[in-house]
Amino acid sequence: MSCLALSLQPVNGSDILLQTREWFPPARALVALSAFRHTRFSYAKPSAAAAADADPSYSSDFIGDDPLAASSGQVIVGVESRYRVIYRLVNSIYILGITTADHDNSVNVFECIHIVNQAVSVVVAACRGVDVTPEKLGRKYAEIYMALDIVLRGVSSIRLSAMLSSMHGDGIAKMVHSGIDTESKIRGADSWAGLEVHSNEHLAGIEVFSRTRFEVPPETLAAGDEVVATIAPVTQTEQSDSQDTKGEEESEGPKDPFAASDALNKPAELVSGFKKNRDPSATDLTVALAGLEVPTLPPAEATQSTHIGVEGFEGEYGGIEFGNEQASLGETFEGFGEAWGGGLDPSEYVGPTKAPKPQGLGGLELLQTGDSDAPKAAVGKAAEGTPLENLLVKKTEMKGPEMYISEEINAEFRESLLARVGLTGVVYLRTVPPKTAGDKETEFSFRVDGTSAVKRFVMQSTRVSSLGNGLFHVRTAPSDEPMPILKYSLLPRLTPLPLRVRLTKRHSGTLLSVMIQYASNPELPTPLHDVTFILKLPVDPSLLKVSPKAMLNRSERELKWLVPEIPLNGAPGKLRVRMPVDTSADELDEEIEVVGYVKFSSQHTSSLSGVCLRPASEGKTDFYEVNHKYESGVYTCN
Repeated sequence: MSCLALSLQPVNGSDILLQTREWFPPARALVALSAFRHTRFSYAKPSAAAAADADPSYSSDFIGDDPLAASSGQVIVGVESRYRVIYRLVNSIYILGITTADHDNSVNVFECIHIVNQAVSVVVAACRGVDVTPEKLGRKYAEIYMALDIVLRGVSSIRLSAMLSSMHGDGIAKMVHSGIDTESKIRGADSWAGLEVHSNEHLAGIEVFSRTRFEVPPETLAAGDEVVATIAPVTQTEQSDSQDTKGEEESEGPKDPFAASDALNKPAELVSGFKKNRDPSATDLTVALAGLEVPTLPPAEATQSTHIGVEGFEGEYGGIEFGNEQASLGETFEGFGEAWGGGLDPSEYVGPTKAPKPQGLGGLELLQTGDSDAPKAAVGKAAEGTPLENLLVKKTEMKGPEMYISEEINAEFRESLLARVGLTGVVYLRTVPPKTAGDKETEFSFRVDGTSAVKRFVMQSTRVSSLGNGLFHVRTAPSDEPMPILKYSLLPRLTPLPLRVRLTKRHSGTLLSVMIQYASNPELPTPLHDVTFILKLPVDPSLLKVSPKAMLNRSERELKWLVPEIPLNGAPGKLRVRMPVDTSADELDEEIEVVGYVKFSSQHTSSLSGVCLRPASEGKTDFYEVNHKYESGVYTCN
């Protein structure tokens, strides 16, 4: 909320004009004006008389040494309801702007000062100069009243100039209703009324052409066939037909039995000459290699698991495919609820899909040679002398300073309960490189919004200074590396969780079964990709059964899963493992400790915490806000 009311108050006398917003009662505005008048009178008296005659019901907090002695300033008045009054003194008239005096930095004082300056421009234009008197204001009272009403609700500089120019000539109606097309006329743009006809004609033309069917005349087709006949080579069948017709014509005529043979006049040829084969299948290697034998895959029995009947280790072990689980492992974890309702859903899952294998001769088709290698060779020659970094990454030239937020979230889950959580964020500034900027320093102001959940802010005072009201000012030398300028942490109760994880284990006999359930927060802007789950095993397993497939690191005793994508509103995912341990559950006094770790990272245009960076003033681009990122720190479940 910015300016609530505008008023014109003479140095001596009653108020001339008061203009308020719809939701601000005029009675409260009059209280603020009366308090401002008492404050002026108290400062106009000598200090001793002021101490004796000042009304104790009014108190004020001032900004500056003597704010009312200058021609402009601001003062906080009132006792129970406190208001901030921004004033400008023009000749003998005070132009006042009233706003709230909250100390939570929710009021943009600069915007209120801008509105008061616009009101001063209206008053000076109405009085044709700075000689502002109550008599001149009375002659143009209606125009000033309507203009201040428009200024109080927000007006651009273009429309304000149009209003001031039409205040003395065109009247109130032209001044009030000129805001619709004023900016477009001044900028030279056309109105929509003039362009709507062209738009309708364009759409009608598109509809007509989309429904039109064109038929090529026979003359055009015949001319095309003639051109094709002159360009395309004569086929082999036509040549053979012409040779057959010539042979028939020669056989029809009478022959001299004693005539010399035509072969005597022909030159000697090597092996009856070289004949060109125009058949395209002659260069196809798939036809040439069709007779080769490709070894077949092993029989299906070799991919089956082996049944172990030893007591305590009963079950199916080994094999190639572990995706289709047996009922015994599926029944191990039963009786859990929904993902975001207390527990994670352990219902049966769909087995992993197999990627289709390319059909061919087992890789022999890669031996095909021909013109397909020519473009690759041309690309290789063009790339010679180019650094590998420029080939892999397309660099874009920076238009100006860039800012982004990097956040790290830490969480600890104990079964389905969240034990600890914390999020820290860092605001980075990437300046224009010194090679481009030279010795020019980077200097601008910005605003931080969405800080309702922030617990604490820390800034680097050598580069950043706080202006209050969530505004910060940056001044630093250019650098090649991003520089941290702000750090913050969130309240634990307001920290968002991108991923909820639950680890459950069952120790039955000498078999240990562990399951990790995970579900994504549906309020995330984008799904999580390439999420890594790491399970610390209590022992080095001799036999292991996992679902889905995982990577085992025996030296670290870790089992690692890589999940390509976790959907936002999908069913909870499950990672299962079963292995034998040395001792049974009855022989152990304490439970076996199993810990899981989660690693993920993501980038988006908005941050995970909701903190965002904005320019200090609307419409001014001092920096560019690039993609923010967040990643996991210590994200565990046990």
